[in-house]
Amino acid sequence: MKNFIRICLVLVLIFLLSFTLQAQEHYAKLEKNKNIQAKGLIHQLNKTKDTLILKSDKKINYLYSINKHYGRELDFRVDATSYKLPLNTLTKGKHVFVAVQSPLRIVFVVRILKDIPKENPEEIIAEDIVAVEPIKVVHANN
Repeated sequence: MKNFIRICLVLVLIFLLSFTLQAQEHYAKLEKNKNIQAKGLIHQLNKTKDTLILKSDKKINYLYSINKHYGRELDFRVDATSYKLPLNTLTKGKHVFVAVQSPLRIVFVVRILKDIPKENPEEIIAEDIVAVEPIKVVHANN
């Protein structure tokens, strides 16, 4: 009987701990390119998993991403050896990134697991401002 109670307590603790582990889920997951030719491009996420960090010994010419609907969400020229890309501009889902280092094209996947909060104080302030038209006073002469 004592073993049964201990087993039940352990199961309850495991069940409760599973909820706390889900609360600490990250915003994004990176599936790295493991090809030997792609070792020149270091691609990783920062500690909070909301920014993609690219570093290389060669110049990164372009960076673009293709989302789950086969559309390009990002497409721009980098022309630098390192770059930080905030992931809050991407939609939720799978994104295939292509980093172009002529003549190489290094492909890796970033999965956005949940919406990343956008920190843009100018937008927040602009939403609170409401334009009010002045009241017109009409005088009647009788």
